[in-house]
Amino acid sequence: MKKILIALFLALPLLASAEKRDDSKYLRGAVPEVNGIVTFSQTFSVPGKSQADIYPVIQNYVKGLVAAGRQDLRTRVLSDENNTIVANIEEIMTFKKKFLNWDHCYFRYLLSAECTPDSQVKMTITKITYYYGFDQEGNNGENYKAEEWISDKEAVNKAGTKLYPRSGKFRRKTVDRAEEIFAGAQALFK
Repeated sequence: MKKILIALFLALPLLASAEKRDDSKYLRGAVPEVNGIVTFSQTFSVPGKSQADIYPVIQNYVKGLVAAGRQDLRTRVLSDENNTIVANIEEIMTFKKKFLNWDHCYFRYLLSAECTPDSQVKMTITKITYYYGFDQEGNNGENYKAEEWISDKEAVNKAGTKLYPRSGKFRRKTVDRAEEIFAGAQALFK
């Protein structure tokens, strides 16, 4: 029995190293920049549908994201005209949630969705900021801009082989959330 416990104890570091995550998806180029501004964008076609058919579906999708965000002045539809909807959204981004330890931030971004006459939808996520490290009342936190926090220069080591621990968690979650938003919009037409 004693030998088994010793063997398990010695194997723990091996098990811990086996659980390393694959960050290759999040390395250089995963966070696109346009003129120095972090901007996620995706355009997709909706064959067989007109602009008039597509727009109400995208409009409801964006309004659903707004409704799911924090219900205060920071989350709202800013513009809804000319087949384009623009929304300012604030969500809670959770990194780790355990008993008595909830590591999270407020994730704020500007989402625009444009429906074009050629049956395409162009979605863009920009003006990304994070509010992190605040107390229980939501005060004394730090604001970070995506350009200063999750860009290749700020979040990826010089060799381009790994993410820095603190900003890397923001980068992973942001890339995943942008992909989730774009995939959710596309799934509405399948």
